[in-house]
Amino acid sequence: MTYCVGMMLDAGLVLMSDTRTNSGVDNISTFRKMFSWHVPDERVITLMTSGNLATTQSVISQLEERNKVPGDRHPSILEAPTMFQVASEVGRMLRRVIEGPGELPDPEAGPQAEGARFTASIILAGQIKGMAPRLFLIYPEGNFIEASFDTPFFQIGETKYGRPILLRGYDRTMRFEDAVKLLMVSFDSTLAANLSVGLPLDLMVIERDRLAPIHQRRILADDPYFRAISRGWGDALRRAFQSLPAYDLETGGLGGEGGAPIS
Repeated sequence: MTYCVGMMLDAGLVLMSDTRTNSGVDNISTFRKMFSWHVPDERVITLMTSGNLATTQSVISQLEERNKVPGDRHPSILEAPTMFQVASEVGRMLRRVIEGPGELPDPEAGPQAEGARFTASIILAGQIKGMAPRLFLIYPEGNFIEASFDTPFFQIGETKYGRPILLRGYDRTMRFEDAVKLLMVSFDSTLAANLSVGLPLDLMVIERDRLAPIHQRRILADDPYFRAISRGWGDALRRAFQSLPAYDLETGGLGGEGGAPIS
């Protein structure tokens, strides 16, 4: 499994992914799930992948090949005029890989039984010169949705453990540094709850209109900042828990008749 988050801010985009893949408790490996391309002063495009490893590696390999030798029949994401068209091309490629060789089936027929076993999802983020940064979530069927004020971040993989942190802490106007800290707390909570998500983590920050990553690094298990975040978050949770009102067994609540709140 995996965990990836793409977050849109007024200042730009912040992306983070883990690197663990597993096919059972005795077959755990590390594979990169964040991939980025950029044309200086023209565009930056980043993908994060979740799902069947063979499927996602095939999609990335084909994108790489098209970027090397672009053409009308095989368009390159480095030449698409808009991020919407980049998302459309990545979605078509993902669907073709999942469904295997041959013509695409009738969309009303549903996924092929064989292809359904090799499903994958992709977060696409980036910006093309003269346009706004954009963030998409691409589904195995090839369709996609775009981030908005109502849905300012996307998650793929093991989303449930880290989502409450993002929902409570996210602010579209927050600084990049605070967004990175928020993502680290979200990932720490996920790592603590699910063994299928694991370090190292890949981090990328893309500032609006810079058209290139301004910060990119791999966070290892011995990273001092991540360890400090993990310890600090655990301590903060315990302090917050202890500061909550005590439960009264006799009244079934805060106290008073019938558990009525104490004024």
